Amino acid sequence: MNNIEQKDKSSVAIIQFIEGINETVVPNVKLTRSKDGSTGTATFRFNNPDIIQLGMEEKGDIKGMYLKDKEGVLITTDVNAKFINGKPKGIECIYIIKSPNEWDRFMRFMERYANSNNLSFTKA
Repeated sequence: MNNIEQKDKSSVAIIQFIEGINETVVPNVKLTRSKDGSTGTATFRFNNPDIIQLGMEEKGDIKGMYLKDKEGVLITTDVNAKFINGKPKGIECIYIIKSPNEWDRFMRFMERYANSNNLSFTKA
């Protein structure tokens, strides 16, 4: 493997709901942060994600949202499906950030995820 391939692989960030199955739908992410900057909340909203499509129930149960990158995995179990007329239409996940170190780690993941998916940051 050459250096370019290694660099690309190390900067990859993915989201999974079931181990080994990457979610290809990019979420809308809203961040809130405490006044002192030490804690915060990230709310992920997925519109018609892969994981709720027909046939996915055979792949396993959703036990959480896994944010994976070269540093490891960030996990939240606060995952809720949104239904319209009895059919799943979306998923909302809340990731709680409890310290300045966790905030920095989360932002490193988001930077990698944004780069992997050609996203931009818009300040409120």
